[in-house]
Amino acid sequence: GAIRAIPVNTEASTYSLVAGDVGKVINAGGTVTVPASIFSAGDVITIFNNTAGSLTITCSAITTAYKAGTDADVDSVTIDTRGVATILFITTTLCVISGDLG
Repeated sequence: GAIRAIPVNTEASTYSLVAGDVGKVINAGGTVTVPASIFSAGDVITIFNNTAGSLTITCSAITTAYKAGTDADVDSVTIDTRGVATILFITTTLCVISGDLG
């Protein structure tokens, strides 16, 4: 496949991430949920907020979710309008989210 091309998964409404989303960009039109114990260490998923307002990534099922650059476990983060966020899984139950977070 194309080494420098990132596949896009367009989701127009609320969406729960699945294992098949690893290595993809989710073109999101609604809240994105990160389920627990589906992803492995090193997995990466990018979310694009394709709305005119803020978009929420809900992480309450993950044991630990950090907003990059902080030391606080968060249940959710907000992606700014037309912003991009990347979720990096450190273990199956720990992730770090970085990007255009409000």
